[in-house]
Amino acid sequence: MVVVLISSILAYLTALVVVDAAPIKRDGNLPDFVLKYAPLTYLHTDEQYWPSDVAIHLLKVIPEVDFKPVGGSPTLQTLSTFANNVDLTAIDDVLAHDTEFFRSTVGKPVDGVSIAPATIIVVEKPGGITDAFYFYFYGFNLGNAVLGLRFAHHGRFVNGIPDIVYYSEHSGGSAYTYSAVEKSGDRPITYAGIGTHANYATSGDHEYSLPFGLLKDQTNKGPTWDITKNFRGFWYTPSNGVISVAPGAGIGGTVEPTEGGNWLNFGGLWGDQKWPTTRFGQYCLGNECHISDGPSGPLSKNLGRTTPCQDESSCSIGTSL
Repeated sequence: MVVVLISSILAYLTALVVVDAAPIKRDGNLPDFVLKYAPLTYLHTDEQYWPSDVAIHLLKVIPEVDFKPVGGSPTLQTLSTFANNVDLTAIDDVLAHDTEFFRSTVGKPVDGVSIAPATIIVVEKPGGITDAFYFYFYGFNLGNAVLGLRFAHHGRFVNGIPDIVYYSEHSGGSAYTYSAVEKSGDRPITYAGIGTHANYATSGDHEYSLPFGLLKDQTNKGPTWDITKNFRGFWYTPSNGVISVAPGAGIGGTVEPTEGGNWLNFGGLWGDQKWPTTRFGQYCLGNECHISDGPSGPLSKNLGRTTPCQDESSCSIGTSL
């Protein structure tokens, strides 16, 4: 049996796209339907690496370029001043990946609430389309979690009626009609893979990346994470890059006025740079490596897209699970 552990400091992304006929106030609260149809996430019963707060994450990293520190201590207020070639390298040893920072046990949801706020970004588009992107952040991912932020959810509503739901999985994702997916009330269910935090529409085993089942994710109905109870909310206009804060809820919403939204403009990596194969602890199997690049930030995820999928060149919609 071949066992491959691929690890990195990572963030994850969930996205819900909404089409609504009613006018929306861009500089106010998020639209009600953005929260009404927000994804409800099940983490695995044996999960050990829990949701993290981006603000706390920044306290445990060093800005580097080509493995050399460049100085400065990033915060949400200063992060956008760092160059786009900067990597936010973990202070803790990623090979150990057993520290409290990586596990973020305080972020484990209790009664659906994690003290680690999710990030919700809403984008208005021509034709009455509104995209709402839900970002889940984890300080550490065990497994093939090195290809950037993931879309766990991407739903499309027409005239207030849910239409399409999109789930991210590693380097790609899957889209379904809203009627096809599992729901809790009105809210689509997302299953997060143990350790990797990749997102799926169903519980069970999910093969990926390598043939013959050498790598697979496992999902089940473990702790529930309801991101509507604690999030940072933003409006974003891709055409001019304008970001404005939308009041959040719970812990996250209380700190937004002082944090602002400029941190979303950081163009570097939210984790370690891919290690060379000559460095102790690094190994690769095919294109998958143990320590690979951390992800780029939310605004690099094609938020101005015209289809429900991040890759607009290929976007098929399933009608059953």
